[in-house]
Amino acid sequence: MKTVTAFAFLSLTLFFATAAHAVTFDWATVGNAGNAGEVQSQGTFGAVAYTYNISKTEVTNAQYVDFLNAVADTDPNALYSTSMDSSTQGGITRSGSSGSYTYTVKSDSIGNGPGGTDYIYGNKPVNYVSFLDAMRFTNWLENGQGSGGTESGVYTIGSGTDEVRNPNATYFIPTEDEWYKAAYHQNDGVTGNYYDYPTSTDLVPNNNLPSSDTGNSANFFDSGYTTGNSSYPMTDVGAYTQSESPYGTFDQGGNVWEWNETLISSSSRSIRGGGWVVNSDVLAASDRKGGEDPSIESISVGFRVASVPEPSSLLLGAMVGLGLLMRRR
Repeated sequence: MKTVTAFAFLSLTLFFATAAHAVTFDWATVGNAGNAGEVQSQGTFGAVAYTYNISKTEVTNAQYVDFLNAVADTDPNALYSTSMDSSTQGGITRSGSSGSYTYTVKSDSIGNGPGGTDYIYGNKPVNYVSFLDAMRFTNWLENGQGSGGTESGVYTIGSGTDEVRNPNATYFIPTEDEWYKAAYHQNDGVTGNYYDYPTSTDLVPNNNLPSSDTGNSANFFDSGYTTGNSSYPMTDVGAYTQSESPYGTFDQGGNVWEWNETLISSSSRSIRGGGWVVNSDVLAASDRKGGEDPSIESISVGFRVASVPEPSSLLLGAMVGLGLLMRRR
């Protein structure tokens, strides 16, 4: 009885310690382990032999600010790009001098967002981040946030192309297959059934404003661009609440391109999903970009993170309840 009660107490303690972290995510669980991949002209994608979690939305400016304030008071690894401040599309400002840098989300731009809405920078996907920046962010998550290290944990930082995921990692950047499955697989068992678009459909999405989300809407560019404008082009992460993937993720098509862990060549990492700067063709499962230099910090590239599944709070609560019951008996 003491063993069960102690285990339940430890589980609850670990749960609340995790919940207290500054940066948290809503996770989509991607199951159907061992599903078949989908054959495309550039290869077969989406087969994953295990269950994993992927963040429902892209990493935001607000989350990245927490990271910067924790580890970049001198910023020796150039985690901050000055374009985040100088460009209206960037969402983060820096003040102070090296050794005492502080970072804040830009003030809202009133009336300049899509459809005349207020442009809330904290809820926009972070951009001007390289693959190296994204790896350091996941290392920080892995090392407990706070003053946790950025140079190892998930990835031992090197050139940007020679890093390999630690097989025991809890947090990581999704591979192309992990990303592809979360976006396109129909979530119908261990099948090879996929949608053409990450809005759970084979029909080309529209780029309506989020307030007019049809269930097949995304933020991309076309000649009659209606989602935003070139100065304030992005929508809040998860704003298209009706247009999720079969696993419950948002914006895997449009808003910003997203880094993937997969090497495309000896000098490039995968990016997927298109963004506000490209047309709807790039949102399709069949479209595979040639990869990007991992040191590039682009106006239209961000990232999301993935993790190994953990016991749910309900399961932990059940274990605690079982422990208390057994203690009474």
